[in-house]
Amino acid sequence: MARQQANTKTRPTPKDFWKLVLAIIGVIAIIQELRKPPAERTWHGKVANLVPYDFRMPTIERFRQTYWNPEGPILSGKAWGVGWAPNLAAVKRLVAK
Repeated sequence: MARQQANTKTRPTPKDFWKLVLAIIGVIAIIQELRKPPAERTWHGKVANLVPYDFRMPTIERFRQTYWNPEGPILSGKAWGVGWAPNLAAVKRLVAK
């Protein structure tokens, strides 16, 4: 006897919405870079002078500067991708005060 699965539809969650927004911003960032002459493409910057993006090959140094920089801000641009990342050393510094 075959078991029938219930036809369940799930509603989008806020997490799904956030993923969609970041994907759209990522596409905008790529278009922004492709509109520049090839010699001027840096593959990192900000969309609308607000949301950071970085599509360069990630390095250990950039990960360290992003996620563990005691002198840096609490939020910085991701080492790779679109959006912000927490600087754990800055969070630790803030909590230790």
